[in-house]
Formats: sequence, C-alpha cells, structure tokens
Amino acid sequence: EGPFVYLSLVGNVANSDGLIASLWKEYGKADSRWLYLDPTIVSLEILTVVLDGLLALILIYAIVKEKYYRHFIQVTLCVCELYGGWMTFCPEWLIGSPNLNTDSWLYFWVYLVFFNGVWVLIPGLLLWQSWLELKKMHQKGTSVGKKSW
Repeated sequence: EGPFVYLSLVGNVANSDGLIASLWKEYGKADSRWLYLDPTIVSLEILTVVLDGLLALILIYAIVKEKYYRHFIQVTLCVCELYGGWMTFCPEWLIGSPNLNTDSWLYFWVYLVFFNGVWVLIPGLLLWQSWLELKKMHQKGTSVGKKSW
C-alpha cells in the first residue's frame, strides 16, 4: 500500500506509469476509488502503511525471538486489518456501491471478494490462533496457582 499512498498523494494512480501503478490501475477496474484520491481510502492506507507496517515488523521480531507480547501485537494488528477492511467497504455499501464494479464476474468475485476476503480470512485465523494460545496460557497459569484445600 505504500506505493499506492505515494502515487495518490503526488498525483493519482490513473495518470501514473510503471509496474506498481499498472497493478493499482487493474484493481481500480473493480473499485474506482483506488484510481483517484479518495480521502477515506488514502487515509486508511496511510494508517495501514505506518501503523500496521510497524506492528508487522514488531510482530515478526516477537515471533522470531519468542517474546511474551507476541499475541498482544498479533491481536492488535489483526483487529487493525479487520477494521480497515470494514471502513473501506461499509461506507461504500451504505451509499449503494457506486464505485464497485459488481457487474463483472472477474472484478466482483476475484478482485473484490477473493482478494479482499484474504484480508479477512488471514487476520481471522490469526485471531483464532491467539485466542487458543492465550487460553492455553491462562489454563496453565491457573493450574499452577491453584491451592488444594
């Protein structure tokens, strides 16, 4: 999303050249908000690049080094991703999806549903993983701390 934010802030994707611009132009066929500076989309993507990018780096470090705060960061990052997805599409749905190409099977099912669904599925699975790990840690902690009467 970094190149998208840059292209949006210095001009727009639709009038940009290069490989990255051509990828965003292709996605723009499914969701035209990605072609020009849509303030909601660009605002969310700035937050994604800065905050989620930093959290992703911290999470990688926490996983590799087996840090105690790994699941806190993982849950935070996943919630950020899910919230970002919601705020990307919910306002559009509320106004009747004028910027989404729902007539084309490819653009609707592949670009909009599948590609964006990955950004729901993966955070959802990682949230479930964190839930199970935190539950396991809690059960282990309470069994150690229990006193027999």
